Amino acid sequence: MPALVALTGASGFIGRAILQKLVKRGYNVRALVRKPQPSTESVQWIQGDLSNTTALHELVKDASAIIHCAGQVRGNSLETFVQTNVEGTKNLVRAAIDQTVKPRFLLISSLAARQPELSWYAKSKQMAEQSLAEYSGNMQWTAFRPTAVYGPGDKEIKPIFNATRHGFLPVVGKSTNYFSLLHVDDFVAAIQCWLEMNTTINGIFELDDGKPGGYSYQSLAAIAQEVWQRPVRCFSIPITLIRLVANTNLWLSRLLHYAPMLTPGKARELQHPNWLCDNKPLLHALPSWHPSVNLRDALPQISGKK
Repeated sequence: MPALVALTGASGFIGRAILQKLVKRGYNVRALVRKPQPSTESVQWIQGDLSNTTALHELVKDASAIIHCAGQVRGNSLETFVQTNVEGTKNLVRAAIDQTVKPRFLLISSLAARQPELSWYAKSKQMAEQSLAEYSGNMQWTAFRPTAVYGPGDKEIKPIFNATRHGFLPVVGKSTNYFSLLHVDDFVAAIQCWLEMNTTINGIFELDDGKPGGYSYQSLAAIAQEVWQRPVRCFSIPITLIRLVANTNLWLSRLLHYAPMLTPGKARELQHPNWLCDNKPLLHALPSWHPSVNLRDALPQISGKK
């Protein structure tokens, strides 16, 4: 019988890619979902959320591994992020350790957790990692901290890539700030390697596409210029404007009761000068994984022009 994997966040950008890969590899998947969905031969949907302990116990029952991909990315207070990213993780870990045979646990965290002082999101991700380590007992656990993930289905980075087709690259912060990128296919491949490895690894690992030195806005513009065969110029958005919009958005979200993406914390994340990853620890722990997707090759497909 194929191994059973419990998955949260299966309706999101990364979660959908994980689900598709698991099904393709022949796994049986039990996935958490808020709204009812018809189950299939390979996928059983469990209705509930991370606060529903009954649903979480049903989700993880007899699972050999748990991939926790669900998370809060929008909000107007630390408490909003903590409720899902921290308390939800605790609830899932408790359901896991209640099992007679403990499953392996993979938390999909974020590189932002490395800088918890920047935003509520970053702080909550670091707290989630700490909760996993604290509450996991003798359960084998791993946390992945991917950098910015892009690819088919992404809605956050794609508009930036699309802008380069029209000759400009929006820049928040300095054009020389450095960051890493990771294609969703490479990320899912790392998860697959983790799932199928004979030995287990505990700890927190960063992931990117392995490009030495990462990227700057300037180097990204140069790559886009090669791909599109036209000039691509960096267009700096004034920091004061970003801060004004972020503060206004936060104020309006509290007045109108919606969950904003751009907040002062998110603006600080965008302006941070160094989001470079170090892949070496993970490459040592997962020797079968090597990122293979080159941004030059992926950019035309992502931007909708092959």
